[in-house]
Amino acid sequence: MNITHWLTTIDLLRTRDFPAEHGRTDVGTGGPGYHIAELQTSGDFWEDDGTEREETETQFEFDRDGLGERLVERWGAPDVISLADTFDRTGDGEDIPEPWGSLSSHVPDVQLWKPADEDRWVALGISQWDKELPFQLLAVVTETDPP
Repeated sequence: MNITHWLTTIDLLRTRDFPAEHGRTDVGTGGPGYHIAELQTSGDFWEDDGTEREETETQFEFDRDGLGERLVERWGAPDVISLADTFDRTGDGEDIPEPWGSLSSHVPDVQLWKPADEDRWVALGISQWDKELPFQLLAVVTETDPP
């Protein structure tokens, strides 16, 4: 865990222009109105009996919460929002703006801050596309209000 590096990445994204097109960036992905930084990525779990996956998930939650504590010092307590309803709405054909539409398919919930006097949101979440695939600790910076 490297909280100092992660905080530096978040601060960089808070001031960086958003990409004009959706695609890969030097820290993850981005597009019009958002950056998603892949702060940490685990190995996969193809040969796992469930034990390693469980331990890794716990560690990623610990790391997210440790980083979140540093953001609490800056901006106060986060809102914690579930993206489950957003995922359901996307599945029902509703057009959910990015990054929220795609995040909802692999991030169950986020810790969310809106720093005072800024027009950007900062969110932390843990991604996992499927039980065999890696976990990722994600930081999101976006000007798009959460759904």
